[in-house]
Amino acid sequence: MRRRGIGRAPRPSLVGTAARTAVVVGTASAVSNKGAQKAAAQADNAARAQAYDEMQRQAQIDAAVQQAVGAQTAAAAPPPPPPAPAPAAAGPSMLDQLKELAALKDAGVLDDAEFAAAKAKLLS
Repeated sequence: MRRRGIGRAPRPSLVGTAARTAVVVGTASAVSNKGAQKAAAQADNAARAQAYDEMQRQAQIDAAVQQAVGAQTAAAAPPPPPPAPAPAAAGPSMLDQLKELAALKDAGVLDDAEFAAAKAKLLS
């Protein structure tokens, strides 16, 4: 039997050292990749949240603009035109009646007082 010195551990073989190194490197890579993936996911979530907030603000602005335009359009719209007056009675116009009264006065049928009374009645 061979005796080894006290406190001295046996050295691992070359294959054992390579295997241990591979495990350490693999673990470090996995941890690093997981951290990078988590950071990327958080950045993506933050970007999506910011885009959503921006869309909400834009929608509020668009709604306020639409409401303001609608209010201005309603305020700026002219009132509807008044209804058309009823058609005049089918008869001689006032001008024609005055000319007829003047002709009667010139013909001597009406005197000045009768002409003035008929004219006042017609104009009122």
